[in-house]
Amino acid sequence: MEEQVFQNRVDLSGLQLAVTNIKREVNKIIVGQDNMIELLIAAVLADGHVLIEGVPGVAKTLSAKLLARTMKVGFSRIQFTPDLMPSDIIGTSIYNLKTSEFEFKQGPLFSNIVLIDEINRAPAKTQSALFEAMEERQITVDGKTYLLAPPFIVLATQNPVEQEGTYRLPEAQLDRFLFKIEVDYPTLDDETKIIGDYHASKNKIDINSVIGVMNASEVADYREKVGHVHIDANLISYIAKIVNQTRNNSSLYLGASPRASLAILTSSKAIAAMRGRDFVTPDDVKFVASHVLKHRVILTPEKEMEGITTKDVIKGIIEKIEIPR
Repeated sequence: MEEQVFQNRVDLSGLQLAVTNIKREVNKIIVGQDNMIELLIAAVLADGHVLIEGVPGVAKTLSAKLLARTMKVGFSRIQFTPDLMPSDIIGTSIYNLKTSEFEFKQGPLFSNIVLIDEINRAPAKTQSALFEAMEERQITVDGKTYLLAPPFIVLATQNPVEQEGTYRLPEAQLDRFLFKIEVDYPTLDDETKIIGDYHASKNKIDINSVIGVMNASEVADYREKVGHVHIDANLISYIAKIVNQTRNNSSLYLGASPRASLAILTSSKAIAAMRGRDFVTPDDVKFVASHVLKHRVILTPEKEMEGITTKDVIKGIIEKIEIPR
């Protein structure tokens, strides 16, 4: 009997090569954070922003910076502080004595990959200016609107331990992030390799060794291919059931919105494409669901006091729902 060879309806060879190249370049410096790197690439392909949470020193900022280096696009980094004003990030109008007119000087938010360090340290006005740009992909100053050139992706870091001098992000703003990635400590083997590599490189981290492997037009092309990835009607129903259960769970005070359903859809299609398939499987949905949902739901005070996490509740919801065949 002749063996059947499956062939994708969407050509994903270029996308897969780009993903492999990005991972190779980032892994020149980063050790043992494969899950975070895969989710960051998926966010780029799904046109979504990412909140990266972890204790200091686990390479949150460095990973985001290296990802930006692999893409030949504009990059800027903004350190959020309590005295940061909206004009510091979006720009301001400056009077030109030669022309006797005001000219708009663009701020660091006018870039492609924007790395925000310690996003919860800036006051509400500055956060509001950032989130308008994240949602609308545009900035309005003095009644004039400036469109942000694609791709526009915000990678924001936050420290879950230190709360002094921070401003809690409201739920409506957290909902703007496609993923919340929690970065753990490296394993013993990974940390041993990190120390060994650092010693071998004479106590230096050579960021310049990471080269660009993808440009803005290729990002747009790969995003279009991700949009053509097939998802079965049963899986669409599966996503809807997962999100619906967050609204009918006794452990949750607040469930996820329809924006979460769309986020699971787009990100699962991106993961499928990255894995070489032009169709989504239940495993793709399960892989992204927790990262999409855990920052969009709120535990009841009782469950929070018991030490239960949103991650635990979401895992329980996914396990109870029948997987489509």
